[in-house]
Amino acid sequence: MKRESFASRLGFLLVSAGCAIGIGNVWRFPYEAGRNGGGIFVLFYLLFLVIMGAPVLTMELAVGRAGKSSALKAYKALEPKGSKWHIHGVFCMVGCYILMMYYTTVSGWMLSYFFKFLTGTFDSVPSSEVGGVFSSMLANPGEMTAWMAVTVIAGFLVVSLGLQNGLERITKVMMSALLVLIVVLAVHSLTLSGAKDGLTFYLVPDMERAMQQGLGSVITAAMNQAFFTLSLGIGAMEIFGSYMSRDNTLGGESLRICALDTFVAIASGLIIFPACFSFGVEPDVGPSLIFVTLPNVFINMSGGRIWGTLFFLFMTFASFSTVIAVFENLLANCIDNFGWDRKKAVVINAVFILIASLPCVFGYNIWSNLHLIGGRDVLDTEDFLVSNLLLPGGSLVYLLFCVSKWGWGYDNYLEEANTGTGWKLPKSKLFKAYLQFVLPVLILIILVQGLR
Repeated sequence: MKRESFASRLGFLLVSAGCAIGIGNVWRFPYEAGRNGGGIFVLFYLLFLVIMGAPVLTMELAVGRAGKSSALKAYKALEPKGSKWHIHGVFCMVGCYILMMYYTTVSGWMLSYFFKFLTGTFDSVPSSEVGGVFSSMLANPGEMTAWMAVTVIAGFLVVSLGLQNGLERITKVMMSALLVLIVVLAVHSLTLSGAKDGLTFYLVPDMERAMQQGLGSVITAAMNQAFFTLSLGIGAMEIFGSYMSRDNTLGGESLRICALDTFVAIASGLIIFPACFSFGVEPDVGPSLIFVTLPNVFINMSGGRIWGTLFFLFMTFASFSTVIAVFENLLANCIDNFGWDRKKAVVINAVFILIASLPCVFGYNIWSNLHLIGGRDVLDTEDFLVSNLLLPGGSLVYLLFCVSKWGWGYDNYLEEANTGTGWKLPKSKLFKAYLQFVLPVLILIILVQGLR
């Protein structure tokens, strides 16, 4: 059976960027930048994105494009005879399943708040009770299950239509709308009274704030953000390499994906900080920023219902683009490894994800007393397994597979990465030494830190 492929280069770039762009771009990046010295953090982030994120992204895409399959079969096609690199393909599948076991719930939260603002739920809610809306949603397993199920069913309906007619076509529309929305929201925030103070806090380098955190902590936070923003290490990007043409080099395509991802992350801060400073609200980290702080800002803002609706539509697109991209990965793994057709893969995976996502939903209500790894709740445990173990660990495996003589080999990787027109990776010994000896150490630092 002939392998599916993207209809256009734009489709590949938007789908890949859509997979990378998620809720972490919107709340985690601005918060980390604000806490870690503003512009100082942003500069370190950009540096690490170029020297860490982009190279590993080229490797994941190279394995996919050369192996012409999902991770497990791609490894088998490229690995030296008798070696066991393909075992990592199993961990890639597991990682994508665990990711969707909690990401679908969070995506459901975004959809829920979009409809809450659209239908005027917050019009009659006093500022002091905005946090209670989020708490009551978490305490209601029926409401949470319903929004999670809508996300899962809608996601699998999209990917059931095929790569070009489903994932690529819908993502083009959704990502285009997302980019327009983020520009509209950012421009509006820049017209607010506290815009100047917000921008100063966010983007102007502040050595005093950086030193309060410790320069080492600032550098580490920037390294983590740059690394995790692309969702590398579990084959989520590798699958799009298997669908892409050989017309363009992987270095150039990786930088374009990084640029789109970074644009959304930085623009999110342009929305959040001016708004928070205009209404005297300190931006906080995590769910409280998105579901308590910002709704409080919107209900006190002129035309707040409209701006809140647009913001959560943007958040829904950001999270849903990741959901359908990873769903495509799940289907491709089943089609490649089990010989299923797309319809069968959709039905089985949809049922499985619907059931497997329930523990995350119940972890906030009927199983709220359940604590797992290190006392974490269900969602945080699942996120720990993916973010702290499988992403950095998997990225290290991809890296070693591509640059060591025991794996695919550096020359094969470089040839694949530089096939096509566009910017090519340097062939210098210095660049090779960096990938073989320095980059593995940087990834190991992230992996060890995540286990602390």
